[in-house]
This record gives sequence, C-alpha cells and structure tokens, in this order.
Amino acid sequence: MALQSTRILDARWHLFLQVAQAGSVSGAAVALDMPASVVSRTIALLESDAGARLFRRTGRGVVLTEFGAQVLPRIQALMREAEQLADDMRTRSGLPMGDVRVGMLPSTVGVLAGPLFTEARRRWAEVRLHLTEGASGQLEEWLGQGRLDMATLLRETDTPDDATEPVLARLHLNLVMPRQHPLAGRKTVSFDELAGLPLVLPSDPHPLRARLVKLARDRGVALTCALEADSIRLQHQMVASGGGVAITAGTLDAPLARQLAVVRIARPTLTRAVVLAETAQRPSTLATRSVAALLRTLAPGVLRLHG
Repeated sequence: MALQSTRILDARWHLFLQVAQAGSVSGAAVALDMPASVVSRTIALLESDAGARLFRRTGRGVVLTEFGAQVLPRIQALMREAEQLADDMRTRSGLPMGDVRVGMLPSTVGVLAGPLFTEARRRWAEVRLHLTEGASGQLEEWLGQGRLDMATLLRETDTPDDATEPVLARLHLNLVMPRQHPLAGRKTVSFDELAGLPLVLPSDPHPLRARLVKLARDRGVALTCALEADSIRLQHQMVASGGGVAITAGTLDAPLARQLAVVRIARPTLTRAVVLAETAQRPSTLATRSVAALLRTLAPGVLRLHG
C-alpha cells in the first residue's frame, strides 16, 4: 500500500487510530459518537484499499494484525505532524485556537470544572474545551492512549518523583463516618485507632489500598476491609448506608454532608498529591499549553480551599 500523505489525512485514518486505541469497534464508536456499523464499514473499506487486514477480530474486540502494527506508528507520526502544522497555521496570530481535552478527577470536578471553563472562555474564544471525568487510573490510561491532552491525577506519595508533573495541591486523608459514630466528634484520629474498624476500601490492586496496607504492616496495625468500592463517591454512599467507615480525601457531596462526619487522620498525617499530567501521544499546541498554564494557576487555590 502506498502511504501517500494526502491519503493518510483522510478522516478514515483518524477512525483507524480510535479503533486501535479502544481495542474494539464498539469502543471507538462510543468515543466518536457514531454507529458501530459505520465504524466497521469504514475499517473494511480501509482494509480493502490497503489490500491487507488491519485488525484481527477476537471474542473481546479487535487486535492489530502484523500489517496493522507496522502501519500504526507511521499513521500516528503523520497525524501528529499534520496536527502540529494545523496548529502552527492557526496560531500565527499568537492566539490559542483548537480543541483541548482535559480529564478531571471526580473530587476536583465540582470546584475546578466551572472556573476552568469560565476563565478559558473569557480569555480564548477559539479554544474548545472537552472535559472528561474519571478515576485516576482510568485518566492515566486515556493519557497513554492519547485520548486526553492533560488530566489531574492522584499520587499517593507526598512528594511525587516526576518533576514533569506539577503538584496542584496536597489533600489530607480523612476518616469518613456516620455522624452518630463514636469518633465523629473528634478533630483528629490516629492511624493506629483504625485497627478493627470496618473499612470501605478500594479494590485491590489500588495505590491507596497498597499504601494503607504497607503502613498498617509497618505499624503493626490490623486493618479490616468490610466492603470494597472503587470510587470516592461510592465509598461515601456505602458509609452513609451503614457499610462502615472510609479513608478519603477532599470534600463530601452536599447531600451526604448532612449525614457524614469527617475527621482528619493524624499521627501520622497522610496526604495525597493532585498533579497535572500531560500526554506524550498528542502534539503540544499553543492551546494545550495555555490551558495547562491556566490549570496550574487556578487549581492550587480552589483545591486547597476545598481539600
């Protein structure tokens, strides 16, 4: 197949990348908001033009054939070059333009999404923000796939090693419990006092759970997992339903704030770092750099205020 540059810029190759990233026709269809039949038909046309199969169908989706794996990096490189050229042409006036895809943690959406959208719209009329909510691990996966330009992520260490990920805020870990719980009136609770409490924890493997298990082992504390829930929102709901107590950072949703109490964990004090990570799979544009700078300015104030 002759990989002519004019051919590569065909919108069908963007769809090829989406299917490769999603690992399934249905996943790409959801991401692109189009019928799966259209995606499947388009891939079939590409394969017909290429004279070889790009994907091999499996019970779980699709995987690249040997030929598809050879084509993929060339398509990605040409797409990045085309996107960079388009950005250079659009921004000759010095004004940010184009799409910027930002992933946000559920705990940051309520306090950060509104100010980010409002300020970006005020400053740059030609920048189109696409905001996505997801758990830290999910957002990191999407960054690796190039589906996002940047995202707020959680790091369980107080001082992340990666200097390329600016720390936006450090949030204290708290014990969340029903208001009638015996510990609810306290200002702080020591980590050792968690021994024997019915904990609502994220499923293993999870960075926070691994951190808590290691700390408990080091301190000779026996932790009891009463229930597993894989999002802060779910953990708080389970606590409100009598499932136990949870260890989380950030604020409570308004409806639950009347039912639950928050007590800071001390001795030792535990924090989580909220960082801003950027993808290496998409070109850096004036628009993405401008939004990243805005996030670095806005996020520390609002997250520290509500952390």
